Amino acid sequence: MSRNLKELMELELKQLREAGEILEYSYAVCSKIGIKERYTFEELDKFEALTGRFSRTSDILIQKIFRTLDNMELEMPGTAIDRINRAERRGLVSATIFKEIRYLRNDIAHEYVLDSVEEIYKKTLELTPYLLETVNKVLHLYS
Repeated sequence: MSRNLKELMELELKQLREAGEILEYSYAVCSKIGIKERYTFEELDKFEALTGRFSRTSDILIQKIFRTLDNMELEMPGTAIDRINRAERRGLVSATIFKEIRYLRNDIAHEYVLDSVEEIYKKTLELTPYLLETVNKVLHLYS
């Protein structure tokens, strides 16, 4: 394994640890708020923080950590879905659930319609525990 890849992985694991910690905080806050028909501006801010942190954490895993693992194992580069499938073969994730996480991340990034915000919040609350579980698994295995 190249020294540069090892150093890159160490940096990315640090980013993942920090992202996971703040995501866990936001998840705890928004879990208490729950899903409802109307939110205060403060609650909307809290959910915006959660969805942003969810997206960032999933990107660090898929776009950075999984890509670096592929490079370390001399895998051919591919799409995000390819990286997710290889992560499943490594025993890190369920590809089915992680594809849902990726699709939700894309919905969060491109969501402009307020009517579907409630569904995004609901799915984020549902999938965050699995994302955090994966963060902890990766940190345990590769730190």
